[in-house]
Amino acid sequence: MTMPEHFYGIDLGGTKIELVACDASLQVRYRQRVATPAQDYDALVRALASLVRGADEALGVGGASPPVGIGVPGIIDAASRTHLCANIPCLTGRELLPVLRAQLVRTIALGNDCQCFALSEAHGGAADGAASMFGLILGTGAGAGYVINQRLVRGLHGAAGEWGHWPLDPHLLQRYELPLLPCPCGRQACLESYVSGTGLRRLYAHLFGGDGVSAEQLAARYNAGDTQANSEAARVFDVHLDLLGAALARIVLAYDPHVIVLGGGLSQLPHLYTGLAAAIRPHLIPGLGVPPILPPAFGDAGGARGAALLARQANITQEP
Repeated sequence: MTMPEHFYGIDLGGTKIELVACDASLQVRYRQRVATPAQDYDALVRALASLVRGADEALGVGGASPPVGIGVPGIIDAASRTHLCANIPCLTGRELLPVLRAQLVRTIALGNDCQCFALSEAHGGAADGAASMFGLILGTGAGAGYVINQRLVRGLHGAAGEWGHWPLDPHLLQRYELPLLPCPCGRQACLESYVSGTGLRRLYAHLFGGDGVSAEQLAARYNAGDTQANSEAARVFDVHLDLLGAALARIVLAYDPHVIVLGGGLSQLPHLYTGLAAAIRPHLIPGLGVPPILPPAFGDAGGARGAALLARQANITQEP
């Protein structure tokens, strides 16, 4: 099989769509961003197709069309193959893959955006060379991808690593007298409602009232010195660290990864790298250690790069 000269990766987000074209060595040779028409399905399909055709034209593609990988937030229903996507409402209840394949006539692979992040960090990123890694996103929500020997593990329904919808430990709910927060998935007390960036804001509101404050504001207050704002921020971070430590302990027990890489906005908080290991240990069985917990190498650029890797792997294996 002849290897294509380029692989396209698309990071489909709630506010922007980014396409990168990578060469065989995974160097980005072309990049383009457009706004996401999140409320209009037909406009969304047109935007994606236009980005791909624009890359073809810019790179002078001739012959075989480059394969495309797309990182999409949310999940795909196993029975109907339709999307459930809170960030892009027009996708919910609709199929994307067959429509794009019909329009673009090439190999197209869909993956969860968090899975694409993990795949990118496993190839030349923070977890390069690791036998297995868990790439964990802590942003507006909480999701992840699991990679073994630089290959993404999807699972039967493509949901491997979907830890954000595990339930929060009821003992922790009781310890901190936390409310049963609703989740966009339709259930209550999912982990992402408490440990994500949104969850951090909710923890502040629960402990101290008001509408909560952002992670950036909390970090500024935490570093402000011996003040009331500092002590409140420290309390929120302590509770958050305990909840997150318990959640990551379950990841270690379930997946036993060689490396954990953090992504998303909360990955910029330094105390996570100094305090998480100690927060995880009490929730593990005796004798089990904590793997290295590392910051991302590619930051928010990893999603599109990971999607290009997804396209390359799909082209090699000819996965549907």
